[in-house]
Amino acid sequence: MGERADSGLEADAPRAGSATLRKIIHVDMDAFFASVEQRDNPELRGKAVAVGGSAARGVVAAASYEARKFGVRSAMPSITAQRKCPELIFVPPRFDAYRAVSQQIHAIFAEHTPLIEPLSLDEAYLDVTNNLQGIPVATTIAELIRAKIKSETGLTASAGVSYNKFLAKLASGQNKPDGLFVITPKLGPAFVEALPVRKFHGVGPATADKMARLGIETGADLRAQSLAFLEEKFRKAGPYYYWIARGIDERPVRADRERKSVGAEDTFASDLFDLELTRKELAPLVSKVWRFCHERSIRGRTVTLKVKFADFKQITRSRTIAGAIGAEQELAAVGSALLDQVFPVTKGIRLLGLMLSNLGETRSEPDQQMSLTI
Repeated sequence: MGERADSGLEADAPRAGSATLRKIIHVDMDAFFASVEQRDNPELRGKAVAVGGSAARGVVAAASYEARKFGVRSAMPSITAQRKCPELIFVPPRFDAYRAVSQQIHAIFAEHTPLIEPLSLDEAYLDVTNNLQGIPVATTIAELIRAKIKSETGLTASAGVSYNKFLAKLASGQNKPDGLFVITPKLGPAFVEALPVRKFHGVGPATADKMARLGIETGADLRAQSLAFLEEKFRKAGPYYYWIARGIDERPVRADRERKSVGAEDTFASDLFDLELTRKELAPLVSKVWRFCHERSIRGRTVTLKVKFADFKQITRSRTIAGAIGAEQELAAVGSALLDQVFPVTKGIRLLGLMLSNLGETRSEPDQQMSLTI
């Protein structure tokens, strides 16, 4: 277990602005997909494992810590991962298994607070300021959660504890794997100042490059900038960067966090050049997206087609319709029309993706035709 920065989180949050005192935990499972595979298959334990793709095609969805030592990372092309780690073992993803474990983990969270904001299957924010068991120290709750996850699932989780979401997420990555780290209100501003901005959640590679060109490499550099300067250079994100450089983030944990999009994608064993064959490969993606939406009474207005070519260059095509898409056949028709815009192609297609956004709920009667389970 990793070291902690402090024994708990006390009631001395920053007084800058209208900062609200909160006790936030960010829980992040360690190499989640790969760890589930190693747990369920003893032959994979202690070995370099990549979930997703294959040695020749696709991308890595997750990598075990043994694989990460060789530089293998998620979203890396499988062929690159194999080059970095010749003994890498590829296993196909089992999302039903990952979802089942995720449900176990979220049930453990719910023993402590109803304020749970999932970010993905394997990580979430928890607001334990007023927790169900009346435990005064957030660190104690984080320890109990990690211990129960280990006992019930056989998997390890890392946790960060702090007075806001930004710092809690930073903290959870400090002592991975199987670690716990606390950033108290007294330590928060200094911790941020010493950190490279590339490690900040919400600062992607392109933004980090832009900041570097402006002479902003660390949290201290970011804090030295005025709000007006950051708004000029980063527009709407400027105020966010201004405040997090001071250890302040007033975003609440949102248990009702709205889903912004629903999508599915697939990487093919062989590159696709033919329109009709590509249209056939699009059909199961349409069904997956529609089934998810139908089961949750979700409808959307914007359809986006994602196409990745053999050279890994990627394009998207989108269409927004006046009313919500009401049937799988309608979603298929829009997706097919977007696909027509891409053809003819001069490079083979290695990946297709379909996403539905501009989402909203519907209370209409169920569709007459149910989508098929695939």
